[in-house]
Amino acid sequence: MKRVANFKLTPGHVKKALGVSAERDERVAMAIARVGIPKARRSPHGFESLARIVVGQQVSTRAAEAITARLVETLEGRLAPTSIAASADAALRGAGLSRQKVSYLRSLADAVLTGELALDRLPEMSDGEVLERITAIRGFGVWSAHMYLMFSLGRTDIWPSGDLAVRVGFGRLMGLSTRPTARETEQLADTFQPYRSALALLCWHYYGAVPEVEAT
Repeated sequence: MKRVANFKLTPGHVKKALGVSAERDERVAMAIARVGIPKARRSPHGFESLARIVVGQQVSTRAAEAITARLVETLEGRLAPTSIAASADAALRGAGLSRQKVSYLRSLADAVLTGELALDRLPEMSDGEVLERITAIRGFGVWSAHMYLMFSLGRTDIWPSGDLAVRVGFGRLMGLSTRPTARETEQLADTFQPYRSALALLCWHYYGAVPEVEAT
């Protein structure tokens, strides 16, 4: 795995982007005053980060970390397309993966090994092109592609409206009386372009820091 040279979702960018967003909407300023600037997050660009996204689908962070650790141990320390392809289903399932996730990991490994997914080219592509390439792989939806765009490629205007915590956190900090739909959050967040990745980080942070009873 490698670092992306033009990774832009840095701590400095997050602080600057949220400063601009706070100037545009006082509710963002109030949220920042309440919970502070969220930490930037970064994962290396490469197969392992995509594999970790698969493992983390629909499970808690703690469970995902435990399964990933067992998976890496099963693969003798190398979470790579070749090691996935060479492993039996039983061994992968023994690490805690469901049959479905084993299938997804095999699809990812095959796409990388055959060149269908050219990882080295992703940093040069537009957000839309990366989204198209990743979602073409079985098991990878828009949410998975958004996570990779933000945290492995460092793209600064990604708005993961399909993420429940983002929607709930956004609704709370905007003072909405009901949980917004994905479409509603997309419409309301338009005004924060091109800084929506930083806003998403704030929404996650606000979701975890401010219970619903306090936000209402």
